[in-house]
Amino acid sequence: MSKLTVIIPSFNEEDNIENTAKTIGETLSGAGIEYDLLFVSDGSTDQTFDIVEKLSKADKRIGGIQFSRNFGKEAAIFAGLDYAKGDCVAVIDCDLQHPPATLVEMYRLWEEGYEVVEGIKSKRGRENPFYKLFCAIFYGIMSSLMKMDLNKTSDFKLLDRKVVEALLDLPERNTFFRALSFWAGFKSTSVTFDVAERKAGKSKWSFSGLVKYAISNTTSFTTAPLKAVFVLGVLLMVFSLVLGVETLVNYFLNIAADGFTTVILLLLIIGGCIMISLGIMGHYLARIYEEVKGRPRYIVSRTTSDED
Repeated sequence: MSKLTVIIPSFNEEDNIENTAKTIGETLSGAGIEYDLLFVSDGSTDQTFDIVEKLSKADKRIGGIQFSRNFGKEAAIFAGLDYAKGDCVAVIDCDLQHPPATLVEMYRLWEEGYEVVEGIKSKRGRENPFYKLFCAIFYGIMSSLMKMDLNKTSDFKLLDRKVVEALLDLPERNTFFRALSFWAGFKSTSVTFDVAERKAGKSKWSFSGLVKYAISNTTSFTTAPLKAVFVLGVLLMVFSLVLGVETLVNYFLNIAADGFTTVILLLLIIGGCIMISLGIMGHYLARIYEEVKGRPRYIVSRTTSDED
């Protein structure tokens, strides 16, 4: 019988671990699906991994990995893919904002032959308006670059074993899992779900964290910001030509005005654009440096199997 491995990235989720394991387990067992749960503790500093260890001793279908420090959700997901043993693999949030019942629907579609089943948000739940605007801008840009709608996507998805192996074969260290499942291709479909409210604990995402996440994923997945630098340069050149022609015409017509203010503004605009462009190129150079070093995506300090 086929087995489903459910990867559950967790960072300081001690209040959710037991309920999450129970809820997902009961849902899958009730549907007659053979499964195992893999909690990936992303350097949690609370009792997250200790609780996972306790649950693992009582139920061998529950396992866990503890990182040596916080490496981020992307690293946690790929660690789960590395350690997963199932014929298909699903990723779900530990706070159960991704409804476990949808896992059953995803699994049935996989049984029908689909190799990637994407979870699509029909409702995002309660969010700060500014946060919603920021997400809309980010996913709008990414969607236009990838020629596919990422606005309502999430990390909640189910992958066939061949898709998992294809993603693990990718050499880069900086990844964007949400977009890579689209990029990889394969036979895919989607299911919709409503984002539920958290059962316990608080979200670990801050606005600054989301900004870093957006910048990291944009630069790891696309060269669009570098192309934007070129476009910006062309626009400035056109602007300079227009202003230059206007200045010469005014000069020959003897109506040239005092240009001190204009010069200062031009210097500020061009200087700002240059600094932004250098920052973008510097960020890509930093990414190249990180890739060349070849450090692992994550370091595992403990696993539940160590206790066996």
